[in-house]
Amino acid sequence: MAQSNQSSAMPVIHQNAAGIDIGSQFHVVAVPPDRTDKPVRTFKSFTGELHAMAKWLKKCRVDTIAMESTGVYWIPAFEILESYGFEVFLVNARAAKTVPGRKTDVNDAQWLQKLHQFGLLQASFQPSQKIAGLRAYLRQREKLLEYKAAHIQHMQKSHDADEYSVTTCGNGRHWQNRACDYSGNSSGPK
Repeated sequence: MAQSNQSSAMPVIHQNAAGIDIGSQFHVVAVPPDRTDKPVRTFKSFTGELHAMAKWLKKCRVDTIAMESTGVYWIPAFEILESYGFEVFLVNARAAKTVPGRKTDVNDAQWLQKLHQFGLLQASFQPSQKIAGLRAYLRQREKLLEYKAAHIQHMQKSHDADEYSVTTCGNGRHWQNRACDYSGNSSGPK
């Protein structure tokens, strides 16, 4: 008995889904093909272009977006899209990289849109703005402590390599030749 085409089709979970392949220079955006005569567009990564992308997605009646990025280039796009009221999914690139056929940015964006439409992508954890700020602060603090330790080591190395050092004695600070002992007698060759 032949199955009908209806029963074998996957259910659409996100009717108004878009997919974005994030790059350093530009972002490729795919929307459902019935929304516009050009369902795949490219936007540069500048702020003005990101706002134009958000407006175009609104015009295409998109309400949820899946984006994948391997670097930090997703952050401005994510924040701008969220500010326009979109539900934004940042997805793990490994989960979406099973693109059949030849890999291009256009294929990636269309594949993300399809996977998101069928509810097959899981959003990565995104901390709240307060937690993100705290995490950035703690990372910066950790970096500064590492720098502090490195600078102390440089100063100690410089001090150890220096022939002269500053010593403190009962009547004040004195430059002391390291070849002399504290009594002023030379311990080295004359």
